[in-house]
Amino acid sequence: MKDFEFHRPTSLAGAVAVLRERKGAKYLAGGQSLLPVMKLELAQPSDLVSLANIAELRDIRMDGNRMVIGALVTHDDVSRSKGIPGLARLAGGIGDPQVRNRGTIGGSVAHADPAADYPAALLALGATIATDRRRIAADDFFTGLFETALERDELVTAVHLPVPDACAYAKFAHRASKYAVAGVMVAKIKGGGVRVAVTGAGRKAFRVPTMENALSARFSPDALDGIRIPADELLSDTEASAEYRAHLVGVMAKRAVAACA
Repeated sequence: MKDFEFHRPTSLAGAVAVLRERKGAKYLAGGQSLLPVMKLELAQPSDLVSLANIAELRDIRMDGNRMVIGALVTHDDVSRSKGIPGLARLAGGIGDPQVRNRGTIGGSVAHADPAADYPAALLALGATIATDRRRIAADDFFTGLFETALERDELVTAVHLPVPDACAYAKFAHRASKYAVAGVMVAKIKGGGVRVAVTGAGRKAFRVPTMENALSARFSPDALDGIRIPADELLSDTEASAEYRAHLVGVMAKRAVAACA
């Protein structure tokens, strides 16, 4: 790990100011994504800007029919929240107790790991990601492998999640990391419609319109019979081939639908 300068701002403005002044700086939330890649020297920031002293980022609240989760809220805190039970169960399956008690929703969302669990939830729920300067729809946020719509110095401050009529997440987890080899979140949206989002299978989380249309017509696991996503754009590695991931998406989608009942 290379040397770096450590900063502890107490305000959003102070944190953003450091990033603007120092091109090699990175934000540090729970550190469960950034620190491992620093140890491997895959990232070598000149400065780390800790967000730990910015109290306004730690809030969970209900705002009408939306659940608002501050960027520094840990996975463990999300798992014990009451606003969206399906999201709470998803958070309870992230990593291990150490990761859940240190990792944060904002850090995970900004890191945009293609096998992380939250991206599927944000896409399925039609979430909005709030930053220090704007709001970004989840459909526009995840742009590629570890890539998002964020500017270099932009800071995620909260995630706004509409409360669905029902939602559930099912994943086939990696044996060691518990990341998703393939995970599917299904949500019945208030006012009608269904959203289905996949993580772990591709270079970024993505929605499956064919499954959404089938489930909007008949919300049952059987409605997904015969629907198979193409494997040509899915990941293939030592854990699972692209063809196997395509199969897993169908299986996990059916399990998620059944869990919504």
